Amino acid sequence: MTITKRALPRRTVLRGMGATVALPLLDAMVPAATALAQTPARPIPRFQAIYAPNGMAMPYWTPETEGAGFALTPILQPLAPFRDQLLVLSGLRSSWTYVHAGASASFLTGTASGGKNETDVLASTSIDQLLAQEFRAETQLGSLEVSMDKAANAGQCTAGLSCAYTQTISWRSPTRPLPMENNPRAVFERLFGDSGSAAPEARRARRLQKQSILDSVNDKLVGLKLAVGGPDRAKLDQYTEAVRDVERRIQKAEQQQDVDPTFVEQPAGPPRVFEEHLALMFDLQLLALQTDLTRVVTFMLGREQSTRSFPQIGVPDAHHPLSHHEDDPDRIALMSKINTYHVELVAGYLERLRATADGDGSLLDHMTILYGAGISNSTRHVGRNLPLLLLGGGAGRLHGGRHLRYPSDTSNANLLLTLLDKMNMPLDRLGNSTGRLAIDTLAGV
Repeated sequence: MTITKRALPRRTVLRGMGATVALPLLDAMVPAATALAQTPARPIPRFQAIYAPNGMAMPYWTPETEGAGFALTPILQPLAPFRDQLLVLSGLRSSWTYVHAGASASFLTGTASGGKNETDVLASTSIDQLLAQEFRAETQLGSLEVSMDKAANAGQCTAGLSCAYTQTISWRSPTRPLPMENNPRAVFERLFGDSGSAAPEARRARRLQKQSILDSVNDKLVGLKLAVGGPDRAKLDQYTEAVRDVERRIQKAEQQQDVDPTFVEQPAGPPRVFEEHLALMFDLQLLALQTDLTRVVTFMLGREQSTRSFPQIGVPDAHHPLSHHEDDPDRIALMSKINTYHVELVAGYLERLRATADGDGSLLDHMTILYGAGISNSTRHVGRNLPLLLLGGGAGRLHGGRHLRYPSDTSNANLLLTLLDKMNMPLDRLGNSTGRLAIDTLAGV
């Protein structure tokens, strides 16, 4: 029987032993009266922050002209297919300029200051966590925090301050930085694993038998397909294949590391190859957003002071030392290759978001994505003229295709306050904000 008289609940999940599988938005989840009236379902706004470490090769980043007619620079060129949903923001300054610690710590908090030593950890609540508190009642996970690097929040990492500052951009409270998870298996189990008392044993048995998490809900999945229409069955097939594909790739990565499959409670590490690891992390984020498991995601392409090298693109130099280029044009050009490569990989993710249907549009249409770094010229740890982008349609509230330049004394906290407005969560003040930022209209553009 096809579901037509009443809507399938949006929060429908399929439960099995050790598994809780949420579903993507289906036509059957749209109320019948809405469908009959042929009016689209109200879009769900989602927020994502993607952080690039160690600053930017600014001569290759900043467009020369403002407004709608600006030319894409070399680093921004991979975003050409998304120009109509791209806002380039120039002139904003970091609210806390203190080497690498202030770069990442202020990115989403707008904090004006931090701790004084290795054990004194202090910032402000980040906007992703303010949004998570707002959405937590409607989603299984308030937020998802992921990274390409393993967290090391103990000890000091920069200028005598705690490593917590450089290894996360998400702060639950002014004194509680959240760890970023870099292990795909751990993220997958958080999204789809059951948290019940019998769940660990069920997960262990499933992995020992090399079963998919979908096997435990197969009967329910078959029943659901019989109850919905043809288009929904196609969506379910595409979604479940995506889940299986992610599982296969995680398992392959674990096998390549010669990990004992019975070692369940501490998941195996991520793939050794950067691109394979990144693709898995992006796919997991997409699944989390597609199924509305969460509406808030933060992702670090690397921690501040990351020394990862990129020989695959002709940059064997470690990233952080290279970022201290001393204004040498040749070293800045090498730095720009890393920055451009990051943007290319993000562009691939944006294409996946655009290809994923969500109500009357795509996931990209309904997302607000903040991309950029917490410092500009890393040689001097400059916190002025931050390299920042807004991507996506913002559920109809973002209008792209422009380069906007602001006075140099404008705090990035003003941008964060404005983004909360766009997400229907207005506040009077955030960090050291002094007011809203004009991103819809700006004189001359």
